Amino acid sequence: MEERDIMLTQEGYNKLEEELKMLKGPKKMEVAERIKVAREFGDLSENSEYDDAKNEQALLEAKIMELENTLRHAKVVDDDDISTRKVGVGTQVTLYDYEFEEEVTYGIVGASEVDMSQNKISNESPVGKAALNKKKGEIFEVETPDGVAKYKVLNIKRLQ
Repeated sequence: MEERDIMLTQEGYNKLEEELKMLKGPKKMEVAERIKVAREFGDLSENSEYDDAKNEQALLEAKIMELENTLRHAKVVDDDDISTRKVGVGTQVTLYDYEFEEEVTYGIVGASEVDMSQNKISNESPVGKAALNKKKGEIFEVETPDGVAKYKVLNIKRLQ
């Protein structure tokens, strides 16, 4: 599989580091304790608590490996490199959506930082990718699952 840089803001990188620290520390100890307690129930061949705990341990280890890989290939966007002259990772862009005749504002972040509740979209999403490197006043179209959408860049600022 081809390895590629994973774009992250500093905030996103820090959150992933904290999550990894929690998974490798308290969470790992909690699962180990569940396995220990389940073993005390006796026959492991018919012990659903033990099976559940071992499955949770496997999922935890997979998540830890995923986070370590993400952090290893992360390319953190330096705050000093974030320009408000064009759309990029770490910017907040206000667009005019021609179809719905309304303004929409998105934070452009790396794929592992997406948070739709805060309107943070990935630089790899259709709209995020199409908006990259656009300047204020530029109009662009993008193929979305619902068809072609047309936007105009109204404003670009640093993501808060």
